[in-house]
Amino acid sequence: MESAKPPFSQPRERPVPIHPRYFSDDAWSTLRTVRFSDCDPAAIVYTPRFIDMVNGVIEDFFIGQLRIDYHALIRTDRVGLGYKSVDTDFFKPAFMGDRLSFTVLIEHIGRTSVIFSVHAIRELDEVMRCRLVMVTTSLNTNSAINIPANLKDALIAYRDACR
Repeated sequence: MESAKPPFSQPRERPVPIHPRYFSDDAWSTLRTVRFSDCDPAAIVYTPRFIDMVNGVIEDFFIGQLRIDYHALIRTDRVGLGYKSVDTDFFKPAFMGDRLSFTVLIEHIGRTSVIFSVHAIRELDEVMRCRLVMVTTSLNTNSAINIPANLKDALIAYRDACR
C-alpha cells in the first residue's frame, strides 16, 4: 500500500499576476523606489530586501490606514506582531530605480492572527506578491494572544471596505 505524501511535497497551483484594476478602489497603497541597497550585483531586487520592504509597507499601513501606531503596540503595549509564515511569488524582476506601488489586502482575520496579501506593482504589472501570516503575541510571555480589540476592529473595517 502506498503511503500518503506529506503536504509539502504536493505541487501547488502556479500563481498568476493580478492586474491592479481588480483591486478595490478602497485598497490602501504606498509608493517606494527601489534603491541601490535593495539590489544584488545585477541591479535586481534581492529577495530578502523585498521581504524587508513588505514589512515596512505593513508598518506604514498600520499608521496610514488603520490609524494604529505599530511601534507603540510593540514598545508600549508589548504586543508582538511577528510573522508565522511568509510566502512570496515573483512574476517579473524589479530593478534599481523602479517605482513600485505596494497594495495591502487582508485575506483572513482570526483570533490571534491575520493574513495579509501585499502586491508590488510596477506601472500595471504585478511583479511580486507576498502572503504574510502575522500572529499577535505577548512580549511578556512570548505566547499568542487575541488580536487587541482596537486593532481587530480596524482590520475588519478595512477588509470589509475592500470587498
